[in-house]
Amino acid sequence: MRLLLVEDSARLVALLGEAVREAGWRLDAVGSLAEAEAAIATTSFDLILLDLGLPDGDGLDLLRAIRRAVDATPVLILTARGTVEERIAGLDAGADDYLVKPFHHREFLARCRAMLRRSPTALQPVLVAGRLAYDPATAVLTAGEETVALPPRERALCEALMRDVGHVVPRRRLETTLSDYDSELSANALDLAVSRLRKRLDGIGSGVEIATVRGLGYLMRECVSENAAEGRS
Repeated sequence: MRLLLVEDSARLVALLGEAVREAGWRLDAVGSLAEAEAAIATTSFDLILLDLGLPDGDGLDLLRAIRRAVDATPVLILTARGTVEERIAGLDAGADDYLVKPFHHREFLARCRAMLRRSPTALQPVLVAGRLAYDPATAVLTAGEETVALPPRERALCEALMRDVGHVVPRRRLETTLSDYDSELSANALDLAVSRLRKRLDGIGSGVEIATVRGLGYLMRECVSENAAEGRS
């Protein structure tokens, strides 16, 4: 699940970013209408979190533009505007939900979960590879009956490889998956994430291995023997 946060408060971006990533979702954050328009034009999001008071205009203008473009991406307004008339205006402009600041992070996450359950991504089947199963709707990874706890970056990497199990996933696509919007990874960040994920999956008997395809990317495949890790790089 990939979320876009349109918010100009660095403090709130940090707080919400931590909560969202711990929930297992990827978050891209921008601080203006212009940046939001650029992000929406180039990236597909499962949920947009929209502040209304932005440096270059009113978030409602962006919301109306999204709906005029017949874009049905769910939008949750996060704002200090809390009168009945203001809430009605936001919902009439096309918002799916409306949350007034300040709010508790648990309520915020609950509202996000409710909206994400209705998104097209949430309707996708559980991903399966070896003994692993990943539910995109809940961001829960299991190996057999055991829940596997992974840091956000490794969880995103595992999901990307499981979506194309048995096929090479290009390095550039994986780097994009692990990076934030308009931000570059360090040179060895992907390799380090792969190394850590390999160790974790080996340690739980996942039944899969991650192979390096030099010059192309990485490949997740089911192990064919107890010694399937031999020859990996």
